[in-house]
Amino acid sequence: MKKIKASILGATGYTGGELLKILLRHPRVEIKHVTSGSSAGKKVEEIHPSLKGLCSLVLEKPNVKKIAAGSDVAFLALPGGQSPKIAASLTAKGCRVIDLSPDFRLDLHTYHKFYQPRHAAPHLLKEAIYGLPELFPFFKAKIFHCKIVANPGCYATAAILALAPLVKGGLIHTDSIIVDAKSGISGAGKKLEPMYNFSEANENMTPYAVAHHRHMPEMEAILTGISRRETFVTFVPQLAPMTRGILAISYAKLKKPVGLDDVKRCFARFYEGKPFIRLLEDGVMPQTKAVLHTNFCDIGIAWDKRTMTVIVASAIDNLVKGASGQAVQNMNLMFGFKETEGL
Repeated sequence: MKKIKASILGATGYTGGELLKILLRHPRVEIKHVTSGSSAGKKVEEIHPSLKGLCSLVLEKPNVKKIAAGSDVAFLALPGGQSPKIAASLTAKGCRVIDLSPDFRLDLHTYHKFYQPRHAAPHLLKEAIYGLPELFPFFKAKIFHCKIVANPGCYATAAILALAPLVKGGLIHTDSIIVDAKSGISGAGKKLEPMYNFSEANENMTPYAVAHHRHMPEMEAILTGISRRETFVTFVPQLAPMTRGILAISYAKLKKPVGLDDVKRCFARFYEGKPFIRLLEDGVMPQTKAVLHTNFCDIGIAWDKRTMTVIVASAIDNLVKGASGQAVQNMNLMFGFKETEGL
């Protein structure tokens, strides 16, 4: 079986470590290079002890020319703002890119407003495919030929998967959407900020970036593209006292008095044949423990007849379906592998 050669730039973070775990067991992948700006020269197992005896790789300083020459695909698990210049160099040399940062998810104006004052490779934005494979009927054909995949944000993944069937089916008012989401602390990466310390986060919940979180415009842009009408999302993220996982509760007003069975049929049609979407039975709501260390998104649907409100709960592992697992799912589609390979 011929294997593709993959490299990970930024292999010491949580998403980099998760990528390593998945790719090491992927039957069609050989890992060529793993890089770190601060830990070069160290063995991978020194940074990720769970990989002791499973990975003999040594972290390297980033060398784009070397990586491009020896890789079919490079995963960029880098802080925002660092990916564009590197992606431009890699793709110019024929290496395909899956970017886990926000640098290719948004149009230039929105990117400047919410992220960086400038983009180092704006010409590549039109070439990037937004990598949420469950969404688009012809997505597989597009991704098979693309140079760059913009891996979605974790909160955006949970919310968009909960809402996409509703906006596509024209069932809800697109200016009535509220997303209330809780995330584990790993969603912030390895930041050394007080709110992420154990003594602050344990036995505590706190909202943050209320109504201006950076994943909000991502949700709105993708849902607007699906519904073909301007869509607004009121988004309230909260830090939960758990290591990993996201539980998002999405609310929206129904346009007409359809029944719960009609809503469920809409979801069933939209996600038919999508291997990582699990629609739960009546009366069953998702829980984060059920999706930990998996690439599944579990979805539960409820209906408040009194207020004409549909309530959709979605749960994902923020480090897998919300990041590294989804990146591998995208890689599988890029190279014509079975979508579930290695996952």
